[in-house]
Amino acid sequence: MPMDVRIEKSWKDRLQNEFDKPYFEQLTDFVRREYRTSTVYPPGNQMFRAFDICPFDKVKVVILGQDPYHEPRQAHGLCFSVNDGIPFPPSLLNIFKEIESDLGIPMPKSGDLTRWADQGVLLLNATLTVRAHQAGSHQNKGWEQFTDAVIHRLAEEREHLVFILWGSYAQRKGDFIDRSKHLVLKSPHPSPLSAHRGFFGNGHFSKANAYLKEHGIEPIQW
Repeated sequence: MPMDVRIEKSWKDRLQNEFDKPYFEQLTDFVRREYRTSTVYPPGNQMFRAFDICPFDKVKVVILGQDPYHEPRQAHGLCFSVNDGIPFPPSLLNIFKEIESDLGIPMPKSGDLTRWADQGVLLLNATLTVRAHQAGSHQNKGWEQFTDAVIHRLAEEREHLVFILWGSYAQRKGDFIDRSKHLVLKSPHPSPLSAHRGFFGNGHFSKANAYLKEHGIEPIQW
């Protein structure tokens, strides 16, 4: 019997064969048990929020993160994004600094990136859940296989997407993407440990918009 996953329909149609694989059943059992017995982020109804806001055919840009934030009230299903009113984590602060120097857009008041997702930016973490205060606690349980399938599906079925890959982890996940069909932007990660080694000054936001415009696609209001 097919597994019924609550996710936006265009994604469900394309990923159903993933949901029916044994690894996804094991992942589902693990995640349900974790939500039952521990504090897990994001809230369960926001696990697939990146997909729910950004249907398959609406995606223009993919930004890859690794893990959801693991402190209270931060994570809400979009990589690098935090709920309104939450102080900016260091990586997000550095992202806003780069946007300011790249595009001259002043630092926003809110770290909620739903405004990007609404325009077609898929803010995808490699792992979609995490236990409170324990970074990486849900890695290697099956999420990575699922999000690899998402990237493959987009790279194969769509064209003229922009894939933004910050740091070696994200870059490994995007190794296979056909550069003649999509724009792949790579740089060090925006975390304080690596931002000064080439994240700052990467110009990814203006480059993404220039590529979209070149292919007749409405650019993103970062």
